[in-house]
Amino acid sequence: MTQPISRFPVPESIHDLPDDIRDAMLAVQEKAGFVPNVFLMLAHRPAEFRAFFAYHDALMERESDTLTQAEKEMIVVATSGRNRCLYCVVAHGALVRIYSKDPLLADQVAVNHRVADLSERHRVMLDFAFHTGLEVGELTDAWQARLLEAGFTLDDIWDIGAIAAFFGMSNRLVTLAGTPPNEEFYLMGRVPREK
Repeated sequence: MTQPISRFPVPESIHDLPDDIRDAMLAVQEKAGFVPNVFLMLAHRPAEFRAFFAYHDALMERESDTLTQAEKEMIVVATSGRNRCLYCVVAHGALVRIYSKDPLLADQVAVNHRVADLSERHRVMLDFAFHTGLEVGELTDAWQARLLEAGFTLDDIWDIGAIAAFFGMSNRLVTLAGTPPNEEFYLMGRVPREK
């Protein structure tokens, strides 16, 4: 039995959507081989779809001073795990595995980064992501000194906090809608991709 994508309306066909949203879905489908359920879940509100993915891309696709794509995705997985968002843990866990080329890292970070086999840089990064995304959120002098000592720049510090905050919102929306992860995400980065 197939689980519904959302408790809210989803498009009958992507061809019924505005051109820009349909094109975005077709582009991700061509790259990944499927349309992630979050695209379909958000499509019933085109203005919010556009705003969500514009901010997502601004954060996740911009070149950071020192943060790698794998590190950005680690932030998503760690905070999503703490927020109990299955969709984001599974979907972004796949990206952690792909970018890091480490099939174990995403699971460790999702469950408890404090006991995972991480560098001090990554432990500080994820501790700060929890601080900003789940706790007080204030950048104190002590936090700034700790992050700078770990090799992060001020722009990196902004990115860590912004990613944690953005995905806190994403976690809540996906959970609100009851959107399950696509089955394809579970094996990505674990088994070789079919050509």
